[in-house]
Amino acid sequence: MKTLKRLFDLLVSSVLLVILSPVMVLIALMIRLDSPGPALFRQQRLGQGQSKFTILKFRTMYHRTKIDQEREAVVESADDPRITRVGRFLRKTSLDELPQLINVVRGDMSLVGPRPILPEQLRAIPEQHLDRFEMKPGITGLAQVRGRRSLNWLEQLKYDSEYCRNWSFLLDLKILWQTVWVVLTGKGVYGTQQDNWRNYINKGVLK
Repeated sequence: MKTLKRLFDLLVSSVLLVILSPVMVLIALMIRLDSPGPALFRQQRLGQGQSKFTILKFRTMYHRTKIDQEREAVVESADDPRITRVGRFLRKTSLDELPQLINVVRGDMSLVGPRPILPEQLRAIPEQHLDRFEMKPGITGLAQVRGRRSLNWLEQLKYDSEYCRNWSFLLDLKILWQTVWVVLTGKGVYGTQQDNWRNYINKGVLK
């Protein structure tokens, strides 16, 4: 079944990259014209087995050479001054995630799975949820169709573990179908400062 999942990922992501390549070129051009900096945002994330890889996204914020993830504030609304004009549209439509199709083709990610986390977030994961690393991270996942960033940190981890423990090809198809509705409605695009991963560490809840 895992072989079927990989073949499905490779086929669908390759076809989508071909079909959407003109759109992706246009988005890249819009980003470059809107604000200085690269069109793509690259960042280290943890994937299957906690291995590091570079995730690709379209840049939605004003370019900064260095970001302190331990202190970076959560983006709570489209009015956040760090977000560019084009970035607001990309976040609302989830088009900023399109370059991750390249990650899927490379084998770093899957179409469906737990979202890849920052290396700094590893110490914010209780032992009972470390099974989220048993599968490749996904562009979408169970937590994304159950609330996305409106969920608190522990709720996200709970759904990640639930997905890994109950994975099936049919579950992937169901999540992909539900993702279409989530993207169209734009629900859960922004998170809140309360109950994010940094706060759980600071409050000692995860010890």
